[in-house]
Amino acid sequence: MRLYAQTRARRSRQVLADLTAVLLIAVAVWFALAVRDTVMLLAEPGKKVEDAGGSLASGLDDAGDAASRVPLIGGVLKKPLRSAADAGSGLSDAGQSMQDLVGRVANLTAFALILFSVAFVLVLWLPPRVRWIRRSARIRELLDTPGGADLMALRALTGPLKDLATVPVPPGGLADAWRRGDEKAIGDLCRTALSRAGLRA
Repeated sequence: MRLYAQTRARRSRQVLADLTAVLLIAVAVWFALAVRDTVMLLAEPGKKVEDAGGSLASGLDDAGDAASRVPLIGGVLKKPLRSAADAGSGLSDAGQSMQDLVGRVANLTAFALILFSVAFVLVLWLPPRVRWIRRSARIRELLDTPGGADLMALRALTGPLKDLATVPVPPGGLADAWRRGDEKAIGDLCRTALSRAGLRA
């Protein structure tokens, strides 16, 4: 199985198309990760809320512990401070939840961008490459069968006239030479058909 053409012009176009596809995929991945980083900036307020809630809860816990040591009314003082500390912990949890949500949205957005971009590039690039690889394999198989060169010569005769411009025309014309089984004319025509497909004999 041949992946690239043997003729320079066709091979150069194939290599250029492959490099362009790889570059487009790399740019798509870079862009998706940049979008993810931008979306993750929305998690900063959540981080601040988490930090503030954690600090508040810790401070109120300490205050409650200190208040509990006050004689006679320590238990009464400790209870509202402990409730306020629990509220601070809830605030901290809310900040963490906000960060988790933003992270999930950022990851999902990046994944979707990468998936759609790569799929778009592959749909445009892959089918022509696969078609050429299969066609070149079929042509090679045809050449290995008896009469394959004659069929390739016929293909050149029925193809675009500009492809025949470089083929030497024997007396009586190319079609007549093909019908007579002229080996030189058939070889020239076969090489022309192969060259059009990006192959060499």
